Amino acid sequence: MDSVDLNVLRSVLEWRRAGQRVVLYSVVQTWGSAPRQPGAMLALRGDGVVIGSVSGGCIEDDLIARLHDGRLPENAPPVQWVTYGVTKEEAARFGLPCGGTLRLIEEQIHDVGWVEELLARCDAHEIVARELDLESGQVTLTSADKTDSLAFDEQRLRAVYGPRWRLLLIGAGQLSRYVAEMARMLDFEILVCDPRQEFIYGWDEQHGRFVPGMPDDAVLSIQPDERTAILALTHDPRLDDMALLTALESRAFYIGALGSRKNSQKRRENLALLGVSDEAIARLHGPIGLYIGSHTPAEIALSVMAEIVAIKNQVQLLHKNTQRALEQISE
Repeated sequence: MDSVDLNVLRSVLEWRRAGQRVVLYSVVQTWGSAPRQPGAMLALRGDGVVIGSVSGGCIEDDLIARLHDGRLPENAPPVQWVTYGVTKEEAARFGLPCGGTLRLIEEQIHDVGWVEELLARCDAHEIVARELDLESGQVTLTSADKTDSLAFDEQRLRAVYGPRWRLLLIGAGQLSRYVAEMARMLDFEILVCDPRQEFIYGWDEQHGRFVPGMPDDAVLSIQPDERTAILALTHDPRLDDMALLTALESRAFYIGALGSRKNSQKRRENLALLGVSDEAIARLHGPIGLYIGSHTPAEIALSVMAEIVAIKNQVQLLHKNTQRALEQISE
């Protein structure tokens, strides 16, 4: 469910609407050490332009060469196999270490109706499974959930796509700007809420879309799901805690608030007094970020995004007390 794949499909749709020939490649099987995992996608345009990736670069070069030297004719079958790295010599040639092998499905894209529907459903924050019949090339879209994953049985390929990961920033100050820039490079959709008009100057749509209203209303309005992170960064408890009261009852996968250990503990006590359950309070990250000895706003933003990405990728993190012990050792 990588949103990078959605960017590939958006290009497929754009190119086909412009009348261009498009071939879509999907990694379906790997053996040994392979550069990309099953599900990775690449789209090849009729003039050789590519978007996406299925390897470290050498296989992309060969796919483009197949187009230009006639090995990929206009009348090619709707779906066929392409395999790299069967022999050690070929694995070495294409940069597949340890004798790795990569198996791709090659699709000639003609009808883009399924592409339009899949993108529309993902934009509506649905998780969608795309099933490809390898004999006929027919595509079927069905609903899926976050526990589903790629499946392949030599006859059908079932790949799962989801909406972009989202990050709601409460506060539009300097730290939020650094966080937004890094999150944008990581392909998060950036949402910003700050009722303080003095902090809005200099923001534009490319850095983040503003959500109007007070922080609690903003949280409610975006309907946080399992692909949403919420960061309270105003350092003003009147605004941050307002957002947290609502966020902690949502389905957001990450909820964090800026503050020292002392202030974070005080915030937890205040939330308890306001009736927030212990279970909900336990979801709160604070202090936020992984320990990297950060001091500047850019370094703090890096540590925060590292923690968010780690949790998104289901990486087991060190307990904050362990991080503190490491911090004391380094002092």
